[in-house]
Amino acid sequence: MRWRNESKVGKLKRLRSKLWVLPLAASLFLSACRGKNYSIKNGTPGTSVEPDKVLYTRSIEDIKHGRYDIGRLNLQTLINTYPDSEYLAKAKLAIADSYYKEGGTASLDQAILEYKDFITFFPFLDEAAYAQMQVSMAHYRRMMKPDRDRTEALNAEAEFQTFIQKYPNSTLLPQAQQRLREVQEVIAEGDYRIAKFYFTRHSDRASAARLLELTSRFPLYSRADDANWMLGQIYERNERKEVAAVFYTRIVKDYPLSPLAADAKDRLTKLGAPIPQPDPTALARMQKEQETPRVRPGIISKPLGALKNGPNVSEAARVGEPNMTPEGEGEGEALTPLGMSTGGTGAGGGAGPTSTAVVETVTPGTTGSASSTSTPTSPSTPSTDVPAGSTGSAPVGSNVETPAPNTTPPPSAANGTNPAAGGSPQDSAGTQNGANAQGSSASSSSQGSSSSSSPLNNSTPKKKKGLKKLIPW
Repeated sequence: MRWRNESKVGKLKRLRSKLWVLPLAASLFLSACRGKNYSIKNGTPGTSVEPDKVLYTRSIEDIKHGRYDIGRLNLQTLINTYPDSEYLAKAKLAIADSYYKEGGTASLDQAILEYKDFITFFPFLDEAAYAQMQVSMAHYRRMMKPDRDRTEALNAEAEFQTFIQKYPNSTLLPQAQQRLREVQEVIAEGDYRIAKFYFTRHSDRASAARLLELTSRFPLYSRADDANWMLGQIYERNERKEVAAVFYTRIVKDYPLSPLAADAKDRLTKLGAPIPQPDPTALARMQKEQETPRVRPGIISKPLGALKNGPNVSEAARVGEPNMTPEGEGEGEALTPLGMSTGGTGAGGGAGPTSTAVVETVTPGTTGSASSTSTPTSPSTPSTDVPAGSTGSAPVGSNVETPAPNTTPPPSAANGTNPAAGGSPQDSAGTQNGANAQGSSASSSSQGSSSSSSPLNNSTPKKKKGLKKLIPW
């Protein structure tokens, strides 16, 4: 016991002898740290980390690794807790980016809303152009094939046009212009397929209506020359040779390197129309287009493309200004009494080919014949058939006739015809004088005028019967 007690006493003495080292070490440590900014938060001398920066950094890491919900929760906490933080705009944009990266219909819808909110709250930041580009790309990603719903394609076209108009000095401008060309290629391809469907079945009125709008709005479309060729064929087989020559001339002038240019020259020669010289601007554009490298689908990717919802945009133009006129704008423009267009701005831009539209007029009082007038108009002006003296505009591809003035006297009460019963005076007069030869000849001449003055004939019942055999719906 004594030996044990002595050993404990010895240990205490040795421990006391070493305690003087602790104050010396503390004084040396404090003197070394004096004058330096030492942060206890991260243990790194010379720096200090704010809590809002910590939240933002952690959120970005979570989003980068696919933890979108956690990242958005931390970013929202930053926005609510630190409303004056310098990371407020970055956090708002990062939330929108997280929805965009997550993908899916619901997430892309939410991303569009978040990007538009960012543009509303921070319109003067450089990132506003990026946000507008992302809105356009969200619609672009959901764009479907040309033969399917075109809602997203039209939305993407409008958003890209907004970007080009609002941010002409942005570094993203070339990318936006190319995406707009691709979107307009898809829209034009959908119209072309429908028009060709009607063209092969000789439904000329329906085919011409779509082709006229296609060639005027999308002169950079990869098959615009073929669309003009079909328009020339439609008007030529409907005995409108002067009008057909306008579209053949457009092929030779605006698409000089097209495979159809030689055939268009032959048609102009047969029609007795002059052959124009190629437009230098259009020629330079097509030459540069052919020299631009492009990625085309291979043997394996072509059959696999049927399994994808997205369209194939490999044929889209790479050169030229895209159309900046939104769909539906420019309709209902003022027309002169002869049906000539009075104005309009070019939709194809300076680098694209110039387009012409055809305006047909029907002279009142003619029986069995109609006069057609072709005039070059702007690409945004659709082709219309307007009667002389009218003040309104007719739909694209329609043919409106002005009937001859009615000279038949109004019916009297003695003939038993009541105009208020739904019959017109002309109909009642035809009923009363059914045996009158003059009334019969007038009726027949009116019918002949109506049938012969229509430039675009609809399909006959025999052709419709053949259509049912081809497509049994």
